[in-house]
Amino acid sequence: MEAALPVVSATGLTKFFPGGGGVPFVRPPAQVRAVDNVSLSIDQGQSVGLVGESGCGKSTLGRLLLRLIEPTSGSVTFEGTDLTSLSKEQLRRVRSGMQMVFQDPYASLDPRKRVLDIVEEGMLAHGHVDRAANRERIASLMARVGLDGRALYQYPHHFSGGQRQRIGIARALAVGARFIVADEPVSALDVSIQAQVLNLLADLRDDLQLTILLVSHDLAVVHHFTERVMVMYLGKIVEEAPSEILYAQPRHPYTRALLDCIPTIEPARRGRLRPLTGEIPTPLNPPSGCRFHPRCPLAQPVCAEVEPPLELKADGHLAACHFA
Repeated sequence: MEAALPVVSATGLTKFFPGGGGVPFVRPPAQVRAVDNVSLSIDQGQSVGLVGESGCGKSTLGRLLLRLIEPTSGSVTFEGTDLTSLSKEQLRRVRSGMQMVFQDPYASLDPRKRVLDIVEEGMLAHGHVDRAANRERIASLMARVGLDGRALYQYPHHFSGGQRQRIGIARALAVGARFIVADEPVSALDVSIQAQVLNLLADLRDDLQLTILLVSHDLAVVHHFTERVMVMYLGKIVEEAPSEILYAQPRHPYTRALLDCIPTIEPARRGRLRPLTGEIPTPLNPPSGCRFHPRCPLAQPVCAEVEPPLELKADGHLAACHFA
């Protein structure tokens, strides 16, 4: 029996942004290496976490997977279709199956429109032109995400941050999304509300067989929600493993450092806090060899000379480290 194809996969995905500083005909402008040769795959119904410090490229990677921004090189496949080969019209036809939930639940909603119009806008763009059927579906989705029918006729400023994020989730589901990139979806919310929104996403994932990529800097949130975790540093994936294994036995020293920084009430763990030292190197000029070696407690001369590949270290556990 053939293995099922992943819902979304990427091969050699790269995105460089112009960084300025060039001299015409003498020196080309510098490039910000936001995402550098990343390959991944996500199966149907999986919830996968993508974690790392601010500026590591994780939000850029999420947008590349949806082709909201164009890659410098590499390819992205969604349900067997190569997105990077599609025209704008072809891409529009498949885009209803992949949607994004944004970090800021207020900035992502048009303040001049009612909730009904905000959610229906995407439906109309994707060919759902029966207004009565649209209204019925939107009312059902509002109830599904925990809002009553009165919300349809109100404006975004009438709602709290958590309620606005629920509207954003309903908007993604209204067009039939099967793959969702949730970019820091709870970072702007109070802790108690964070749990409610994450539990809502988990229920929707289980009920609708959604595939979710959760982008976050908060490893505690990712642990609560995901089955598998990818750790990103300076544009590259440096570790990937099932959640329980990664949190119990991290292989990469960067992952260990991130886990050590999670607040805890356990006395035994509080004494082991080893915060990372030094600043993240600039993506304009990343270090040679392993990009983490200037901050790594295990670094040896080989780390500055040879870039470690992301390779299998144990069953289902990948790491890019010479000494993992």
